[in-house]
Amino acid sequence: MDDSKGGSSRAVHISSEQVQRFCEFLYRRTGMSFAESKRYFIDRRLEDRIAATGSSSFQEYFSLLRTDADQEIEHLINSFTVNETYFYREEHQLRCMTASLLDDIVSRREPGATLRIWSIPCSTGEEPYSIALWLMENWPQVDNYNIEIVGSDIDTRALRAAAEGIYGDRALMRLSRDIIGRYFTSVTGGNHQIDEGLRNSIEFTQANLIDTKDMMQYRDFDLIFCRNVLIYFDDASRRLAAENLYDCLRPGGYICLGHSESMSRISPLFRVSRFPDAIVYQRPEADHG
Repeated sequence: MDDSKGGSSRAVHISSEQVQRFCEFLYRRTGMSFAESKRYFIDRRLEDRIAATGSSSFQEYFSLLRTDADQEIEHLINSFTVNETYFYREEHQLRCMTASLLDDIVSRREPGATLRIWSIPCSTGEEPYSIALWLMENWPQVDNYNIEIVGSDIDTRALRAAAEGIYGDRALMRLSRDIIGRYFTSVTGGNHQIDEGLRNSIEFTQANLIDTKDMMQYRDFDLIFCRNVLIYFDDASRRLAAENLYDCLRPGGYICLGHSESMSRISPLFRVSRFPDAIVYQRPEADHG
C-alpha cells in the first residue's frame, strides 16, 4: 500500500504494551532496536502508517503487518530508516582507501583484476557515488582494474532515490565547484543530478544485514563501507551482522565502520588495522573460510 493512499496522520492511542510488541516485531525483521526513550519517534511513524493504510487502530494495523498485506512491511521499514548523509562524509576513510587499502589489496592481484567495493547501507546514493568520485579523482591506478561498486540498503525508497541520483545543496556541500561542474547536471528545483555514466556504473540492491540467507548472495568483496548503521542494533544483532559481513569479504579484505563504531567491541573475527588516515578492520588473509 502506497503512502499516497493514506490521509493525514491522526492521533491513535498506542499503549506501552503495544509499542513493546511492535518493537519486538521490528527487531526480528530488521535488527533495529528502539527503546522507550524513542517513544516519540516510534509513535509518529506508527501513526503515519496507520493513517496511510486506513487502519482504525494499532491492533488492526498490526494484523495488517503480520500478514504483510500490500507489502506494508516494506513501507514500514522505509519509514523507520534514517537516510541523512552527504557526499564525502568521513573523508578520512576515503583518503585511507586510496592511500593505503587499495594499494595493499592490488599488491596481491594482477592488473586487470576485478576489485569489488560494497557500500551498505548506501542510503540515497551519496555513499557509493562518493566512493566512485573519490577513486576517479584520487587513485592513479583506477584505470588498471575492473572496479565494481555495489550499493545496498534495506530501504527501497532510498534505493529508488539513489538510482535517480538527484541531490540538493546540502548533500553536495563537501564537493568543490569543479567536481560538481564536471560530474553533475543542474535540474529543476535548484538540484543537481549525477552523471548518467556514474549512475549506470553502480548496482543498487536491497539487503538486510541480519538476514543471513539474504546476505549469502553477497560474496568476494575486497572492501566494505558499513557506516553508521550498527549503532541502531543491539548486541545480538551487531554480532550477527558482523558475522554476515565477515563472510561477504575476501580473505585480506577490509571493512570501514562509522566513527563511533568499533568492530573490536562487536566481534573477534576481524583484525584491527591502523593506517595514517583511519582505523579499519580486516578479515585475516590466512582465513579462507
